[in-house]
Amino acid sequence: MKIKAVRGTKDILPDQAETWRMIEEKARKICADYGYRQIWTPLLEEARLFTRSIGSSSDIVRKEMYTFSDRKKRVLCLRPEGTAAVVRAYLEHGLGQGATVTKLYYFGPMFRAERPQAGRLRQFHHIGVEAIGSLSPYLDAEVISLAVNILQEIGVKDFSLQLNSIGCIKDRQKYKTSLEQALTPKLKQLCADCHSRLKVNMLRIFDCKHQQCRKITQQLPVMIDFLCSECNEHYRLVKHLLASLNVAVAENPFLVRGLDYYTKTCFEIIHPQLGAQNALGAGGRYDNLVNDLGGVQTPAIGFALGLERIVAALEQKSDQLTHPTRAAGGVYIATI
Repeated sequence: MKIKAVRGTKDILPDQAETWRMIEEKARKICADYGYRQIWTPLLEEARLFTRSIGSSSDIVRKEMYTFSDRKKRVLCLRPEGTAAVVRAYLEHGLGQGATVTKLYYFGPMFRAERPQAGRLRQFHHIGVEAIGSLSPYLDAEVISLAVNILQEIGVKDFSLQLNSIGCIKDRQKYKTSLEQALTPKLKQLCADCHSRLKVNMLRIFDCKHQQCRKITQQLPVMIDFLCSECNEHYRLVKHLLASLNVAVAENPFLVRGLDYYTKTCFEIIHPQLGAQNALGAGGRYDNLVNDLGGVQTPAIGFALGLERIVAALEQKSDQLTHPTRAAGGVYIATI
């Protein structure tokens, strides 16, 4: 019996590797132009890193992490996302010392034990960016424009940038109180997963894919109506700056993101031709994560783009894919 690749993983064959290399090279150049430097973090991390950062109630921690104990009884895992690992490295090696803003980018595989389907694998690859050290909405606009410029330079077309603000902790507490009041008469209509979400993190009901639940959530109060004056002004300026950069924005008041560490600005880039798994990438501000992982209070923002989905978007139109010839840049010696 032949041994095949593990379900949820796939081989990148030579012809495909040319496209992957093109994406990586263009992304690396743009990141460098923006002043970002590359970082590599291990595939293995302590599981508690993600329990503390993503949140113990998240689907990633509860259902999707590849977790195991080593010979010393340490609980380790294959990294499910890159942000927490980069922040861990930032703190461990003192990367913020003497720098106003530390700008980092990375490429690499992530691992989640999800049900494999089109656009969703158990081993997948990210292009990620993290900017640590500033509260300025100008940094939000820079990071978002960087994500958009990477996709444009690669040749991805017809994508949409969705934007929202989830405010600060106090804003979300007021919002959750309003949600609880609005949802109380509709509890029987929600699925079992949403009942669990209500107990641990009410905002996660917006991540539910069940049609009945989505009909209910689309009728609920929206987060931007509960922003304090500071968060509202921050969001207003981010939108103004993106407009000045000619970055088209579609506001989505129901966009909340699925990770506990997000604050204020959050965004998602979607491609309409990719079906159910249509997100090319996503990101947002995480002003409390550095502190949550043992550092001093340090604001930050970042994003991750999915390489497999970028390739799928390029394949929607064959003229967007470029395959360099094998002879390009090579020297051949023929002996007689």
